[in-house]
Order: sequence, then C-alpha cells, then structure tokens
Amino acid sequence: MTRPRRIASAGIGLAGLAAAALCAPAPARAGGSEAGRFASVAIDPGHGGDDHGAEGPGGLVEKDLVLDIAQRVRSRLRNAGLRVVLTRDEDVFVPLARRTAIANEAHADLFLSIHANAASAHQARGVEAFFLSLDASDDAARRMAALENAAFPEAAVPAASDDPLTSILGDLAAADQIRESDEFARLAMQEVSGVYAVPPRGVKQAPFVVLMGLAMPASLVEIGFITNRDEERSLASDAQRDKIADALARAVAEFGRRYDARRGVRPSQSSPPVSAGGG
Repeated sequence: MTRPRRIASAGIGLAGLAAAALCAPAPARAGGSEAGRFASVAIDPGHGGDDHGAEGPGGLVEKDLVLDIAQRVRSRLRNAGLRVVLTRDEDVFVPLARRTAIANEAHADLFLSIHANAASAHQARGVEAFFLSLDASDDAARRMAALENAAFPEAAVPAASDDPLTSILGDLAAADQIRESDEFARLAMQEVSGVYAVPPRGVKQAPFVVLMGLAMPASLVEIGFITNRDEERSLASDAQRDKIADALARAVAEFGRRYDARRGVRPSQSSPPVSAGGG
C-alpha cells in the first residue's frame, strides 16, 4: 500500500515562494577548484527520517532507495575525480534550509535531487526530470511539486533585494542557471530512461522548493515509479540500482564537459572517466 506523503500546513503560495527565490540574487559561487572547472556536485537523496516518501506495494520505501542510489552515484563520481557532497548520508530528515546550505557551502557546480515517483494509477511508469520554474508545465507537474514540497513546511520566502542593479544581475544569473538546469535535466532523463524498456515521461518545470535558493544549476530526477509493481521489483535489485547510478553519473560527466566547454576550460587530462563500482 502506498504511504501518503506528509502534507504541509497552509502558508504562502508556491508561486510567491518561487518568484521570490528566482528574483532574489543568488548566493556567491566560488565554482570549481581549478579556474572555474566543473569540479563539485551536491547530491540530494529525497526525504529521510520520519518522512518516508512513497512506499511501493511490496514495501520498498523511497527514502531508503534514493539514499542507496545517491551513495552509488557518489562513488562513481569520486572515482572520476569529482568532489561530491550528499545532503544526507543516513536515514535522517534534513530541513530545506540545511539542504541548500550544504550545496551552497560546498560551492557545488551542480545539484542533483533524486526521488522515486508515485501515482494512484499503479500502471504509471517511466522516468521524468524537473527543473525550477515559476509555473508548472502541466497539472501533473504541479501536483508532483506539491507532494514533494509537503516535506518542507518550514520553507519561507527569501528576502528580495531593493537594489535595482542587483535585482537585474540576479535575474540574469537566474536565467543562465535555469538554462543549465534544463540542460542537465534532459541529460539525466535521457540516460536514466535508457535503463528502462519504456519511453521517458519528459522534462518538466515546477516550483520545487528544494531547488530554490541554490547557487548552481539544479534538477530533480524521478528514477521510476515505486508504486508500479514491475518497477518496484526492478528498483529493489542491485543490478538495476547500479544501472541507474551509472546513468546518472554519465549525465553528470557529460554536463560537466559542456559546462567547462562553455567557460573555455580545457579538458583535464588527469581525470579518469566515470566508471561503475566502489570507491
């Protein structure tokens, strides 16, 4: 039976929260360790602690699944020479402010939030990815954001700047960040959907609070439907988890290559390619 996600108490509208987050100047970024090189990734395993996320008909719990996959992705990226920080590395609930602070304080060049999808229609299946937008792509994306945002009842509107120049610069930075978020979301969906024998569900936009307040491109990837019996069974296997981790790691590596190329950073000859397994 599907475990219901926690519902947030009434508060500010999501559109208002998203508008404030996108219009406020982004925190300063130090970028990569080597003259702006893509070097650091923050991985956010969704839910944790009392917030179980979704639960499949066979008992697989989202919070456990996504933590395991996040740790596998970390291993692969570290093997490739990247710095990786997880917003949680155990079964604990991490508040929104702490998740974004971990990524910003690490000066991450990319933020990847990993989740498993759920639907009342148990035949729903496939992979989809999201990036932050004021307006959801469709009603389904709006409902998905509302479910995920329910884990963060403490979220508050960031203060906007009164300085017009700062606001303009913040808007320009936000637009660039959103373009790169869209790019990574498409890479991740393409790679992870290749693990499944069903078409991907697409890249969508929605006001996810976990993607707000970040100083780097950010995307949320739903790696499959835990409420679909076939996908739940697959997601419970080590083999499928390794395939998904490999796919996400490849997406990060390709995004990093493009990130460096846009900034005129020459490819590093010392970094090994992304590979499967330990570390």
